[in-house]
Amino acid sequence: MSDQQDSVVTNGVPDVETSSESCVSDIPLGETEQLVPVAKLQQKEIYSSPLVNGGVVDHPQPNSESEPDGEDEDSQETAAVEPAVITPSRIPEAPAKLPRSPGQEGPQGDPLSGASVPLKLSDVSLATAEQLWCTSRDQAVKLRMVETGSGSEAPMTVHQMFLNTVKIYGDLPAVASKKEGQWVTLTWREYYQQCRAAAKSFLKLGLERYHGVGILGFNSPEWFISDIGCILAGGLAAGIYTTNSPEACQYVADNCEANILVVENHKQLLKILQIKDQLPHLKAIVQYKDELQQKLPNLYTWAEFMKLSEEVSDERLDAVVDSQRANQCCTLIYTSGTTGNPKGVMLSHDNITWTSNAAGAMTSLQHGVECVVSYLPLSHVAAQVNDMWICMRFAGATYFADPDALKGSLGTTLKEVRPTSFLGVPRVWEKMQEKMKAIGAKSSGMKKRVADWAKSIGLQASYSAMNGENLVPWGFMLANNLVFKKVRWALGLDRCKNCLTGAAPITKETLEYFMSLSLPLYELYGMSESTGPHTISWENNFKIMSCGKVVVGCQTKLDKPDEDGNGEICFWGRHVFMGYLNEPEKTEEALDQEGWLHSGDLGKHDKDNFLFITGRIKELIITAGGENIPPVPIEDAVKAEIAIISNAMLLGDKLKFLSMMLTLKCVVDDNGEPTDELTPEAVAFCHQRGITATKASEIIASKEPAIYKAIQEGIERVNAKATSNAQRVQKWVILDRDFSISGGELGPTMKLKRGVVVKMFQEKINKIYGMAQE
Repeated sequence: MSDQQDSVVTNGVPDVETSSESCVSDIPLGETEQLVPVAKLQQKEIYSSPLVNGGVVDHPQPNSESEPDGEDEDSQETAAVEPAVITPSRIPEAPAKLPRSPGQEGPQGDPLSGASVPLKLSDVSLATAEQLWCTSRDQAVKLRMVETGSGSEAPMTVHQMFLNTVKIYGDLPAVASKKEGQWVTLTWREYYQQCRAAAKSFLKLGLERYHGVGILGFNSPEWFISDIGCILAGGLAAGIYTTNSPEACQYVADNCEANILVVENHKQLLKILQIKDQLPHLKAIVQYKDELQQKLPNLYTWAEFMKLSEEVSDERLDAVVDSQRANQCCTLIYTSGTTGNPKGVMLSHDNITWTSNAAGAMTSLQHGVECVVSYLPLSHVAAQVNDMWICMRFAGATYFADPDALKGSLGTTLKEVRPTSFLGVPRVWEKMQEKMKAIGAKSSGMKKRVADWAKSIGLQASYSAMNGENLVPWGFMLANNLVFKKVRWALGLDRCKNCLTGAAPITKETLEYFMSLSLPLYELYGMSESTGPHTISWENNFKIMSCGKVVVGCQTKLDKPDEDGNGEICFWGRHVFMGYLNEPEKTEEALDQEGWLHSGDLGKHDKDNFLFITGRIKELIITAGGENIPPVPIEDAVKAEIAIISNAMLLGDKLKFLSMMLTLKCVVDDNGEPTDELTPEAVAFCHQRGITATKASEIIASKEPAIYKAIQEGIERVNAKATSNAQRVQKWVILDRDFSISGGELGPTMKLKRGVVVKMFQEKINKIYGMAQE
């Protein structure tokens, strides 16, 4: 869009009466058949943890300002897409028992033979360590253990956790994926066998101790097996975002000194071939899907790679496994690099095994019965901990979505699998909401009235449950039978006990929408540096707009609180990371002298010790007048008030007033690129105002008066609630396309890259403030 087409809108447009859009008439009310579970997981005896208290490792205790043990917190992230919905039409039955995956048997024999690590850990052996943190790949750290209660459990390695599950639940499904339209599974015993085989293959290819194995591809059993096989073989597993450029892949692979890179397909292979000559430690590449389009030296298919395991003895692998200690590094999570190059977050065995147990126990997960769908990027800590490690600890089954999950097929997978827990980033929940509202808008008048009535009952019931009142509103059972049950079935969430959201802020509007369907979303909060969750919300323990309570065994400190109780959120516990690989200065910025992890987020507690995020220190806008303004609440308020707005970014740092860049809701194509075509919700917004536009360019080119006026009125409603004049948005501009991951405005978890966006649109920003100065 040229400068002549830019339209900066200032206050002063007169108010006109507009019909407010309700969030109902969006519930499909057709008949729904009962689904058969993909896998009928039998619940065996309740698992009795074999952990026993070992010797307490010497460490500095948190200072007296910290909170007592016993609260809870968590973590988040993913890509923008539109899940396929949500029709209550006929859903095909899934097989009651899944066939085993053909051709993946690997070496024959008992997969537990040669597994020399004992299950009982009365004698815990840790590597010698002098500090709570380190930055070298081969160093160990002191664990933040306590003498009693949660946090005192004996440390275990990833292999020990895996082996415990296999010994007790070896015949239950562990992972499942679609092959030619049919679900195929590996049991825990087969899965363990495959991971051992991969570990031996890595050793055969020359994987050195503490060197990386980079994994570049969509979620799959091969992704899991590569990651865990690398760890068993003594390497450092490192996921790489599939959206990374070749240069970004090179940075991660070089930083972790990767000996082997595992790629999904030819598309990802091409990235590595462009930069392989810049990777001095690289010895081999493995492609785990599709046939090789060209045969190159040290390039292997998955089958060729797994066959290499036959040339390595169990004894050799067992020696490597036995040498591992719980306070040593086993995996790297690379940050998304929104403020510079990605940092390699070093996580120890204990970080993973302790956190997985603590988070699952706090939310009352049951061993051998849980079931999740894996579709968010596994290179991000939230998906990895949720899909791989917690499932390993609690013998849950992980079902892999198709690669086009975020482009439409996720809804189908959910209806087939019917997970007991589902993690979505806010954009996933928002897309579900938008799709359901679009369906509801086409419903008859009677169905709309029934849906409106039911949702009012559902919202009342959800708030009552949230507040611990245990009062069931009159009519709830009828609303449940008429609407809520059918919605849950249609979404594939009828068995879901934990509908989780994290990785980015979510709006109150979306939370209340799902509460009105008696399907509350539970917010999590955490970081890669805290192995994912630090605070968790769960059934009967949540508050709207709060990210929950601190994980039991961990602690939160609010550093330098202001008069309202807002301070920087600091973490303590066995989930706190080891340090950033080869980054001592950045590690010292994140960890203070006592070992507290500083999050950079601002927050406060309520009287019940629920944590509320109130801003981010680095995101704070400090105006020329010196006022500190957190941008997210204002941005969320604008999006909630104006249904046609997709993204909003507040401006005003070191400037005289606040302004805002806006984007319109547009359809996303199969490559995740925003198109010019408005979404059904945006089109409906236009139609309500007598506008027939179906493209964003039509609105922007003509500066469509009715739409611009409606947006201005929404801005004015937000301004009316501002706590001071300095927090009022005075000007705004509509950008000609929506933000996206591929466009560079959003990170892999859909977080806004503010610094990048400012650079990209500097001319528009200059125009906004240049006009103001004239």
